[in-house]
Amino acid sequence: MKGCKQKLVRIENAMVCPMLVLSLLLVPLCVAVAQQDKKAAAKDSVNGQYAGTAKNRAEEVIQVTLDLTEKEGGMSGTIHSDHGDFAITGGSHQGDDVTLEFSANGESGTIKLKRAEDKLSGTWSAGEDSGPLEVKKVAAQEETPKGKS
Repeated sequence: MKGCKQKLVRIENAMVCPMLVLSLLLVPLCVAVAQQDKKAAAKDSVNGQYAGTAKNRAEEVIQVTLDLTEKEGGMSGTIHSDHGDFAITGGSHQGDDVTLEFSANGESGTIKLKRAEDKLSGTWSAGEDSGPLEVKKVAAQEETPKGKS
């Protein structure tokens, strides 16, 4: 009986060692995959500031800056333009399609864009007015720490 117990202990020990080695190999792999997914999601995001122009039906060129924040599939931020600043009240980002919803002077507005690299282009509409819009991502500027120049 004692010999059988010793054999079982040896068999259990022989099984534990490969399982431990396998676990030690899989943990770093899982961490690396999770970090890659995080980087891919950040790269796929449209977060940031975009600057460019829009035109209205009267063919007036309007300077536009979009400050976009994407979180959990929804969009928020601010539209800065020659005609004022407007809050982004909703929207979505799926693949290369970006839709923004905003309110301008009591009118509901929509911007429908396609992304190509660091550019967003498409159309906007609010009330009776609409037109094309094209913006390019602006590089983030680093803030100078206080007391340093």
